[in-house]
Amino acid sequence: MPAAKAKPARKPAVRAPAKKRLNPAEKARIEEIFERFAAAEDEPKTELQYHDPFTLVVAVALSAQATDKSVNKATERLFRNADTPARMAALGVEGLEPYIRTIGLYRTKAKNVIALSNILLNQYGGQVPLNREALQGLPGVGRKTASVVLNELGVEPAIAVDTHVFRVAHRLKLAMGSTPDKVEQQLMQVIPEPYLTRAHHWLILHGRYVCVARKPKCIECRVADLCPSRSLFMGA
Repeated sequence: MPAAKAKPARKPAVRAPAKKRLNPAEKARIEEIFERFAAAEDEPKTELQYHDPFTLVVAVALSAQATDKSVNKATERLFRNADTPARMAALGVEGLEPYIRTIGLYRTKAKNVIALSNILLNQYGGQVPLNREALQGLPGVGRKTASVVLNELGVEPAIAVDTHVFRVAHRLKLAMGSTPDKVEQQLMQVIPEPYLTRAHHWLILHGRYVCVARKPKCIECRVADLCPSRSLFMGA
C-alpha cells in the first residue's frame, strides 16, 4: 500500500513589499504592461510538471542550469516511481541518477535530492516546510528555488530572477540592478500588488518566447509600444 501523502504545512501570512514612489506617467506605464500580460494569460503557471509541494521542490531543484522541457522528460518517469520523500530516499543516489542522467549536473543534483528527502523525513515528518528560511536550509534549494516554490504555491509573492527575467526587466526598464538580487528587490517595489504573484511567470514566459536574447520578436510583443528599448531592435 502506498504511503499516505502528508498535508503541506500551514501557509504563513506574508506582508506585501513596500512600494517605490513612481511619477504618475511611469506608474501608469508599468500598470499597463501588467494589465496586458494579465489580459493575455490571467493565471500563468510554471511549465515544470508537479502535483504537490514535494514534486515541485524536486522539479525546481533539478531545473537549475537545465530547461524545463528536459526536466519534465526526466521527472515524468521519476515521479511515477518516487513521488514522496520516503520513496525518493529509498532510491538512494545511485538509484536516482539513471532517472536524471540527461539533466546537467545530475550527480550533484541526485545527492541534493536524496539529502533533502531524508531531511524532510527526519525533521519535517515528510512534509515540505512552506517558509523561506526552512526551504533555503534544504540541500540544493537556494533563494531562487525557494522563491519559485513559495510563489507557485501561493504562499509568498516572490520573483525568482533568472536570465529571462533579468533581460526583460532591463529592456522594459522595470529594474536596472546589476545583480539578480538587486533586480528582484527593484521589481518587488514597482510591480503593482495585484500582479505580484503572477509577475514571475509572465516575465519568464515573455523572455523565453518573445523577448528572446538575440533577436527579440518585437513585432509580436504585446507591450512593444511601452518598451523603452524598442528602438534598439526595430527602430523608433
